[in-house]
Amino acid sequence: MDRRRFLILVADSAGCGALPDARDYGDEGSDTIGNTSRAVGGLALPVLGRMGLGHLTAVAGVPPDPAPAAFHGRMAERSHGKDTITGHWEMMGIVLREGLALFPHGFPPEIVEPFVKETGVPGILGNRAASGTVIIQELGEEHRRTGKPIVYTSADSVFQIAAHEETVPLEELYRWCRVARRILDPWRVARVIARPFVGTPGKYVRTYHRKDFSLATPGPTVLERLVEAKVPVIGVGKIPDIFDRKGITEEVHTEGNADGLAKTEAILDRVDHGLVFVNLVDFDMLYGHRNDAPGYGRALEELDRALPRILGKLRPGEVCAITADHGCDPTTPSTDHSREYVPLLVHAPGRGGGELGTRGSFADLGATVAELFGLRAAVGTSFLGALR
Repeated sequence: MDRRRFLILVADSAGCGALPDARDYGDEGSDTIGNTSRAVGGLALPVLGRMGLGHLTAVAGVPPDPAPAAFHGRMAERSHGKDTITGHWEMMGIVLREGLALFPHGFPPEIVEPFVKETGVPGILGNRAASGTVIIQELGEEHRRTGKPIVYTSADSVFQIAAHEETVPLEELYRWCRVARRILDPWRVARVIARPFVGTPGKYVRTYHRKDFSLATPGPTVLERLVEAKVPVIGVGKIPDIFDRKGITEEVHTEGNADGLAKTEAILDRVDHGLVFVNLVDFDMLYGHRNDAPGYGRALEELDRALPRILGKLRPGEVCAITADHGCDPTTPSTDHSREYVPLLVHAPGRGGGELGTRGSFADLGATVAELFGLRAAVGTSFLGALR
């Protein structure tokens, strides 16, 4: 097989309009990219615009290009849910028929008591659904005084443990998370997330030492199939965490979008074969969940400015797909993820552009990756043929 690369850039949470079942999730009217663009008075996204972004939803400042230079469409999620795990897993061929467990009123004693016993912590603080940035301000001082970790959840299937880096060493926090992961497996909780923070009362800030401990996928993913076929898979950002490090041959840690984009460039300079799978977390973590539309808009423009350098490194026969895993509309009262279509903008050097339509599943992306490397995916419909 010829040596070739497939690059996936996941703009974490950059959805492009409510799915038909958004009402069931309380997300009617959500449109992360479109609503953000209007909230800030328009966005400057010349590269994404030329790729066809304006055809996917109404974006202020980005009219539909009459002759897009890339292939453009959108993808609908078949899985039940609207979180990181369900979105990324579906991209790689795992469609969840049943949603993962949610604990909007906190975790029961059957979870908390063994966690306290097995970790040896003196108890926990919080144990409720909360904004991570808010709860560390509320409970950070008590945490530092007592040594009790702050445990909280959200509208997603997550068990989050926050601890100050000067109070709890990172490796100890990660050990607590591994204990929680083992306890929570039978409960079908998607992720245990280490949420380290630093600072002083009233000025606590989370750090990029976050680590996710994910539930194992219920079956093999496209990533695992690639590795079995000796195709390198480089996971950038939180991708290795999302897939419990299975189907990953190289892990690249990042500290935010700018670092992730720079490291993606560097990877393309040294790697000439395989899948490069990148998650850009700041859209979601810093801006979507904090209802910061101006910050979200700046992050989209930052991505746009980086694209010419990244896309320019691809060779004929290679592919770059820009997409998202769910929405997180910063203009709505909610600070949670939103049930949305996600963009599908595909650059194939020398192939021009065209329409990819509305894909019935995120799994179409994984099926396309598989076909590029000579494999056949069990789930999803490849669009590789449309790029020729």
